[in-house]
Amino acid sequence: MHNNRIIITGALGQDGRILSKKLVSFKYKVFGFIKPKNNKPKIKKVIYKKIDLQNKKKLLDLIKNINPSTIVHFGSDNPSYLDLKTKDFLTNNILSTKNLIDAIIKTNLKINFIFANTSQIYLNKKNKIINESSKISTPNIYTKFRVKIINYLKEKKKNKNFKYSNLILFNHDSIYRNKKFLLPRLTKAIINNNEKFINEIYESNIQGDFSHAEDICDAIYLLIKKEINFDNLILSSSKKTKINSIINHLIKKYNKSIKITKKPKKNKFYLIGNNKLAKKKLNWKIKKNIFIAADEIFNNNKKNSL
Repeated sequence: MHNNRIIITGALGQDGRILSKKLVSFKYKVFGFIKPKNNKPKIKKVIYKKIDLQNKKKLLDLIKNINPSTIVHFGSDNPSYLDLKTKDFLTNNILSTKNLIDAIIKTNLKINFIFANTSQIYLNKKNKIINESSKISTPNIYTKFRVKIINYLKEKKKNKNFKYSNLILFNHDSIYRNKKFLLPRLTKAIINNNEKFINEIYESNIQGDFSHAEDICDAIYLLIKKEINFDNLILSSSKKTKINSIINHLIKKYNKSIKITKKPKKNKFYLIGNNKLAKKKLNWKIKKNIFIAADEIFNNNKKNSL
């Protein structure tokens, strides 16, 4: 390990926390970039830097001083709890990410850039197995930002010192998932006997590719460790899971008094990620699954509600 310094943006979000803990456990020196007003609980041994990514000079100076081997960019606003009609969403996220890429290039240092992208860029597909060459689209502002950054990465690839990986992350959850996401809301509803909400979700019949966030972050750790790059790399479970199966699992295990009264609607839409490339190139093995994540989220919410 010739350079064990890693920068993680969005370091106090779900993936930032899990990856930080893993890297620290393997003796990496982790620098967490967080927003100036972020006062969430910190992780031991991580060095946090409060910074607005639109501050170009401070960003460049920080990266130069830290001289990392890798920068992992998780730090963008999330559509699950942000109004995508906000006119500044697209502009702010594009500027922040471009500033980060430009700063890396200006340092003339050999820094691997890992961009955490989303499977939502494939929402034009139906019932498809997605691989690294699948066609992308921009069905909303969130995905438009992501696709614009993909194109910007391709444009900057001509710089010899700039190496990047565009990671396509499918749904993944853990106890660190924001409480406004679906699984935390579902587990809370089961704890509180909120049959109305549970039946609404059951009727929706949501299905897709769901993973435990620790498995996804294990793959990102292996990517950092091996110091290799991919124009596109899918990280997913490669399995179709119905949210209704998770609901049934949680009810059976924790609250059998809840009654399902709604019938699931016909919903044939789902996307499954083909993770064969990641498994082969990273020697990545999936150790957990979304049902384990659901159990952990439930027990964490139960503990916090006491």
